[in-house]
Amino acid sequence: KTDFINFISDQEWKSIEPVSSWFGPSSFLMSSMSALFQLSMWIRHCHGYLTENVGIPVWGSYAIFALATLFSGLILGLVSEVFETDQLV
Repeated sequence: KTDFINFISDQEWKSIEPVSSWFGPSSFLMSSMSALFQLSMWIRHCHGYLTENVGIPVWGSYAIFALATLFSGLILGLVSEVFETDQLV
């Protein structure tokens, strides 16, 4: 507490460089990191639900997520090909 009060009263905060806009809390980079963290927490919640409430074994839950990952990659690949084909014509 004393160090913080001295930091303010001695105006040591003026010698610190501001945070780059890339690393600011409202930047695109940090918003994306937050979204990924929220997605990982949602996946963890779903895994817990599948194993504890539904009764699926852990390996079954992993298999479901692996198939969902492969399927979403397939869909995203097809969508990107459609957009790429439209721009070449």
